[in-house]
Amino acid sequence: MTQVRVAVVPCGGLGTRFLPFTKSVPKEMLPLVDTPVVDAVIAEVVEAGVKEVVVVSAPGKAALDAYFRPNPSLEARLLAEGRHADLARARRGEELAQVTIVHQDRPLGNGDAVLRAREVVGRRPFLMVWGDDLTMARPSVAAQLVAARERLGGGSVAAAMRVPPEELQRYGGIEGEAVDERTWRVRRIVEKPARDEVAGDLASVHGYVFEPEIFDALAEQHPGRGGEIWLTDAVNELARHAVVHAYVFEGERYDAGDRVGYVRAVVAAALARPDLARELRPWLRDLLGSEMPAAAAAEALARPAPADASNR
Repeated sequence: MTQVRVAVVPCGGLGTRFLPFTKSVPKEMLPLVDTPVVDAVIAEVVEAGVKEVVVVSAPGKAALDAYFRPNPSLEARLLAEGRHADLARARRGEELAQVTIVHQDRPLGNGDAVLRAREVVGRRPFLMVWGDDLTMARPSVAAQLVAARERLGGGSVAAAMRVPPEELQRYGGIEGEAVDERTWRVRRIVEKPARDEVAGDLASVHGYVFEPEIFDALAEQHPGRGGEIWLTDAVNELARHAVVHAYVFEGERYDAGDRVGYVRAVVAAALARPDLARELRPWLRDLLGSEMPAAAAAEALARPAPADASNR
């Protein structure tokens, strides 16, 4: 069985929930303290043994593309000043993995975004993780998916989690048969199902490990709702004639494309860092125990900077 050594990270979305910030900065570049969201996604797949990553970018995302390329002027200055630790951080994006950037020139759907990577990936199995979806787990969720594929003898595997049934309509609802406590044979995935359209509590999230046949299914898809090519439709087509499993992963998941999910991810990432957690934990306890009304806190944060600090 061919090992998984390449990953696809779609990053084509507009990120309208984060306007006005995303008017000029891609949502995948939102910081987790000092590291972009997309960096954490790529670090996850690298932990799973991936050597090559295909980032599917889009027009207007020059800042995302630049993260994976050298910045000679910045590096020269840091080197001249002897700031070697900062230099290593500046080079992180270009050294995470062998990154190839391809572009989805028009917003034709998330399935079309994955299909843009076909020429680079070829006929190899690959991981696919959304560029704004974060997990914290040991081993990483990507590594869990790869391990599940190996245990099952191949085939595509969807990352899944259990959600309250009333919340299933926010996700892709999975229908199928249980193989064991954490593994299901997928019959179909219903994207954002209506209430009672899908029984159970199993949701498709975060990503997949795919056999290369998914590209064939995507290439044959006709535009669905909104005139777009949807990855879920291609997965359902694949499941009709090939094995597709869902694996309920262990770990925490954060939707960094959602404002609340992003804030949770930032807090979790900061608390996971010893250099920040020691001071942050007591401050959070004090903040949560404070009787200062939320409106007053918001007003304080919105006050303009003092005149002597405005030009710093």
